[in-house]
Amino acid sequence: MKNKFLISLSLSLFALSSAHAAPPIQPKAAGIESSDYVWDAQSSEETQLLKMKGDPARGQIAYQGCQGCHKPDASGRPDGTYPQLAGQHTSVLIKQMSDIREGRRDNQKMYPFAGKHVVDTQEVADIAAYINSLPLPGNNDKGPGNDLVRGKMLYEQDCVVCHGERGEGHAGKFYPATAGQHYRYLVHQVVAIRDGNRRNANPKMVKAVKDYSASDIDAVADYISRIELPKKN
Repeated sequence: MKNKFLISLSLSLFALSSAHAAPPIQPKAAGIESSDYVWDAQSSEETQLLKMKGDPARGQIAYQGCQGCHKPDASGRPDGTYPQLAGQHTSVLIKQMSDIREGRRDNQKMYPFAGKHVVDTQEVADIAAYINSLPLPGNNDKGPGNDLVRGKMLYEQDCVVCHGERGEGHAGKFYPATAGQHYRYLVHQVVAIRDGNRRNANPKMVKAVKDYSASDIDAVADYISRIELPKKN
């Protein structure tokens, strides 16, 4: 009886200490603020991940830790807090998760769920494979539609060279598919890139949007949010 009481007490104290434990601190690696920053440089783990074959079935299980924020269908949230991820290139998903794990992309909300202390390398590959396999929901948040002519002009002038005419991106170059992304998420990210607050930003994109006004960002984000990719079979 005494031993059972001591075990119960120990478990209770462990649970209490865990509940009040400070969240894990995200590491910080050199980003765009550094003179020697290379946007597509790969850490040893990222190099390994890009050679691995993820398993969508295992990824579906591992993704359970992600769906509280990103939703079960990886459609994100229309308020712009979480992106639409379903169908995204595995290489892009791996790069972004790696950048968060290494500390090149600041994300204190995601790090406790995606850091190396929680998710191992194989699970990252599996999660990326699972998300990539999901169909595009097709119900993303769209802008007000007030200036789509200007949005299209800006997209064709500054964005199409990397993200493609249909917003399909480029897996081999780590350019994300942007078609079907939430309007407000696009606005938030372009502002962060323009203002130097997204430290893992592509310098090419920083240069492209550095002179964008708020209305320019709204217009191009609105246009992108309305581009549709063919649905996966």
